[in-house]
Amino acid sequence: MSAPRVAMVAGEASGDLLAGLVLDGLRTRWPELQASGIGGPQMARRGFQAHWPSERLAVHGYNMDVFRRLWELLGIRKQLRERLLRERPDVFIGVDAPDFNLGLEAALKTQGVPTVHFVCPSIWAWRADRVEKIRRAADHVLCIFPFEPALLAQHGIAATYVGHPLANVIPLQPDRTAARQKLGLASDDTVVAILPGSRQSEVKYLALRFFQAAALILLAQPAIKFVVPAVPTLRAQIEALAAQAGMAGRIQIVSGQSHTVLAACNLTLIASGTATLEAALFKRPMVIAYNMQWMSWKLMQRKQLQPWVGLPNILCRDFVVPELLQDAATPQALADACLQWLQPAASARIAALEATFTALHHSLQRDTAQLATDAIQKIIRS
Repeated sequence: MSAPRVAMVAGEASGDLLAGLVLDGLRTRWPELQASGIGGPQMARRGFQAHWPSERLAVHGYNMDVFRRLWELLGIRKQLRERLLRERPDVFIGVDAPDFNLGLEAALKTQGVPTVHFVCPSIWAWRADRVEKIRRAADHVLCIFPFEPALLAQHGIAATYVGHPLANVIPLQPDRTAARQKLGLASDDTVVAILPGSRQSEVKYLALRFFQAAALILLAQPAIKFVVPAVPTLRAQIEALAAQAGMAGRIQIVSGQSHTVLAACNLTLIASGTATLEAALFKRPMVIAYNMQWMSWKLMQRKQLQPWVGLPNILCRDFVVPELLQDAATPQALADACLQWLQPAASARIAALEATFTALHHSLQRDTAQLATDAIQKIIRS
């Protein structure tokens, strides 16, 4: 078949990376592919024509920023919808950004434009109400977790498991020695990585109690080293909170480098989110925590569909690592959970966890670009 015309929308840096991966597969199959829509620098490097940059969609959660920008976002979506209905691409691929993409996909699908959604919204965790929206919007869903296609099939939604891109980025056997050399740590140091989140709201609700827990851990094991990979824009806030906890000078704060820090550590105290999956792929023991504004927590509890919140536990279908959420995430409880991993008696438990995470890593490794391209080609041909 001739090279297709593809429209895509990716929001935020993570979506840009995923869309770049899909474009790699599509261009390998169709070197003359035409691709346009909303995207970022990774997509641009692959010849994507962006009518709007992906950062225009980068808003988070239910906050005033969303409401202030609602009309702008709706206006962009309306303009893009009208443009795509005029141009009639061979397929539309919405990459993540479900609040923006699912509505756009539904409008295009109704008018006969084939639609694909990449990254299944987490209907298995929090948002069961999105199932009907996905069915209306997507002819096909590309899934990054192996259990998702069967779940979607129960609701009459076609889907393909394409693997998780992180599983091909993170090595099966991380080089702890090299990572420690890069961070100036000794090979025999006991290192705890502290990851309080990548968003300002996460740092606000978690970082102080994480640093207070670190202070309690130091009372029990004074030689422990703490390293925090900080999002550069949040570094000043993190430094101030470390000082507030009395840990200024006792914690090594680096800009970015989260993968290096996870490779270097013995244990991580970590905010629930994608970073927990990264920690699992690095085969590291962890204590998962989360804390948020009280009303938001109550709303989330009402929507929670399973007993686990952390991705490693969700994927393993068991509490393989501890989760301390909301009121349970006290500095003392966090410190106690960390110290349990740091006891000599925990060695067998750690070895079993590493084996579990290695098996998980293998299950997530797939040729994502090729599998996604195969599925998209079938949608174009149908």
